[in-house]
Amino acid sequence: MERNIFISNRIREVLLDGTWIANTNFKDQITHVTWKEAIQKVGNLNTIAALTFHINYYLDGLIRAFDTGKLDISDPFSFDVPEIGSDAEWKNLTDSFLTNATEFAIRVEQMPDEKFDEPFIDPKYGNYLRNIEGIIEHSYYHLGQVVLIRKMIVEKRF
Repeated sequence: MERNIFISNRIREVLLDGTWIANTNFKDQITHVTWKEAIQKVGNLNTIAALTFHINYYLDGLIRAFDTGKLDISDPFSFDVPEIGSDAEWKNLTDSFLTNATEFAIRVEQMPDEKFDEPFIDPKYGNYLRNIEGIIEHSYYHLGQVVLIRKMIVEKRF
């Protein structure tokens, strides 16, 4: 299997339609959450909405970087989720997430093999492969949090 296909399948696995690694994916988790559950605080943990925004922030930023060659995202802003006060606002966030997840997977799938070994924007960030794999690993990390927070909210164990 070509590297671009293998990696794009891993992206889809964690974000859109997989069950092999975590027995779930981001799409499955966030589309079965009400907006009130998405903003529900559990102790000092991030909300499901904040975690969804956080991963979407990086997906959106990397897609723009693919287009412009400039990285205009910054970690301190990655949790600046706007207030969500309705089902429509939650749906807008989840729709944006799903659109960006799909687009990110497509972009990676279309990358020529040699692109993965090229420096990503600035050599200090490593290569494209390192940054794309970072998104996958980062997404699994936060997917685990979403699963646990959702379980605590649904079972009212907090």
